[in-house]
Amino acid sequence: MTVLITGGGGFLGAWIIRRLAARGIDMRVFDRREDRGVVRAIAGDVADQLDWRTGDIAAGSDLSRAAEGCDFAIHLAALLTPDCAENPILSAQVNLIGTLNVFEAAKSAGMRGVAYASSAGVFGPDDGAVPYPTTQYGAFKLACEGSARAYWADARISSVGFRPAIVYGPGRETGQTAGPTLACRAATVGQSYTIGYSGRADMIYVDDVAAVFEAAATRSFEGAHAFSLVGEVADVSEIAAGIRHHVPNAVIDWCGPPLSLHPVIAPSPIGAVLGELPHTPLIDGLGRTVAFYQSGAVT
Repeated sequence: MTVLITGGGGFLGAWIIRRLAARGIDMRVFDRREDRGVVRAIAGDVADQLDWRTGDIAAGSDLSRAAEGCDFAIHLAALLTPDCAENPILSAQVNLIGTLNVFEAAKSAGMRGVAYASSAGVFGPDDGAVPYPTTQYGAFKLACEGSARAYWADARISSVGFRPAIVYGPGRETGQTAGPTLACRAATVGQSYTIGYSGRADMIYVDDVAAVFEAAATRSFEGAHAFSLVGEVADVSEIAAGIRHHVPNAVIDWCGPPLSLHPVIAPSPIGAVLGELPHTPLIDGLGRTVAFYQSGAVT
């Protein structure tokens, strides 16, 4: 079995690679450039053993070549919320056309399915159960979910999309919601840090998300699914207190408006399709993140 991972050089990809490598699964990474640093920091020497292909996710021919001989696709490549707001046209080419290219490549390669990163950004700020995005990023993710359903109806390509809110943990150092992780990193070296938003949001530890993708790649399922990933709802003040629990002298504050998604995301029946999955309490996830940076690891 060979799993294609688009955007595999990033933070979440590195954690998924770590899990799949532990199971002895062959992987092929597709990314816009070859930079194994984050994967090496998270997954160790396996980074140097990966079959790595470079190309443009918006170019179907690049992706089709990379997908040859693969049995399953994990699709992570995307531009994040600030980039989508700044350049919606480019972001649609990457986030929406790129996802269509993944499904087309899966169809051509005869893959058994696709697992892709959607987002709780499909929900607006007023409702965490009914999709109603108010950002370009969320709108593209919701469109991808609809396209995935169409690929099941038209070509019988099974798929599952996962909707986390804030994914945090070792290596999460870019994006609008990287603040909690960056605060952990700053605390370990005695620096103050200001998290750039306020209010409550659902926090999910990165290895829990990686475990969900691992389950999708290794367990049989049919249909086109979109599941919200629920972690633990926390106010920014609780995140700061959690970091101080592990680093008592940490100086963490926050400013800025709340995020443009509802803090309480309705749970999905994911267990019925993928079985039992791990859940890391926030205080433990923050502790693991602090320990990672205290070890001197660099991503």
